[in-house]
Amino acid sequence: MSQATPNPLLEMMGGKPPSSALEMREMLDRVGDLLNVDLPEVGAFHEAVAICDGVTADVVVPQGDGPHPVLVYLHGGGWICGSPATHRKLGYRFAEAGFLVLNVDYRMAPEHPFPTPFEDCVAAIRWAHTECARWGGDPARLAVGGDSAGGNLSAAAAAALAGDPACPRAALLIYGVFDFASMGDMPVPEMPQGPELPADAGEKMVELMVGSYLGSEGREERMRDPRVSPLHAAAKLPPSHVVVGSADPLVAQAESLVKALEAEGVAHEHFVDADMPHGYVQMEFLPAARPAIERMVEFLRRTL
Repeated sequence: MSQATPNPLLEMMGGKPPSSALEMREMLDRVGDLLNVDLPEVGAFHEAVAICDGVTADVVVPQGDGPHPVLVYLHGGGWICGSPATHRKLGYRFAEAGFLVLNVDYRMAPEHPFPTPFEDCVAAIRWAHTECARWGGDPARLAVGGDSAGGNLSAAAAAALAGDPACPRAALLIYGVFDFASMGDMPVPEMPQGPELPADAGEKMVELMVGSYLGSEGREERMRDPRVSPLHAAAKLPPSHVVVGSADPLVAQAESLVKALEAEGVAHEHFVDADMPHGYVQMEFLPAARPAIERMVEFLRRTL
């Protein structure tokens, strides 16, 4: 793996790579406190609504009368960290635009490795289809979306639900991982420099996430499972909006998925925002963040 462009998210996390899932959770929680200020006005907010055993969702209701189009949002965090709280403002942005947002708190690795996070997300989408009318949602206009690990889970869950009554009609795939087998070819995150930082710090952080989610035994075979690498189920995806920054190590993942969608004739949009790092959609101090959200909103309005 080669080195990628420095990322302000890593700077905000303290400039030192986490050594465990717990440490990464603590770091991301602190970053979330910085990113989730000045929330937009919405109609109502219901925290930690029960979905099934161990799984909840924050429900963000837009202003005005329904029925509202529905977005099931799956947060990022490398399958080991993140929560609806770390991604609260992003959820509020979609609710501000008129979408009923169900921001899912799925179980995570290493306590709950694959397939549990994937299965939780599938269950959450089915639950949203059944229950969204409680908050004025329209189950006939349901989309799924997520960033990073949540982009992976969104694509995998949408493909798994193809043909199901709860199958999403659209997907927002935000700088996601779509083919684990090719992750060895991508640049690793460039860590802020420091005398105490080993040269392989970025690779260790990637392994912390991937190893926690997939384990070590049977990993190569698991990487080809479409529930892990949804590139292999591209034909089953709904119309998709694929977005990534050009400075993101995952830019090639987006390109590979787009090529597969083109080959399968699946309707899609593909945006690469110049010089933007991983996680930029939540960084509203960066100039491309709000325009990226606005493009996603317009895509959902046209598609649902």
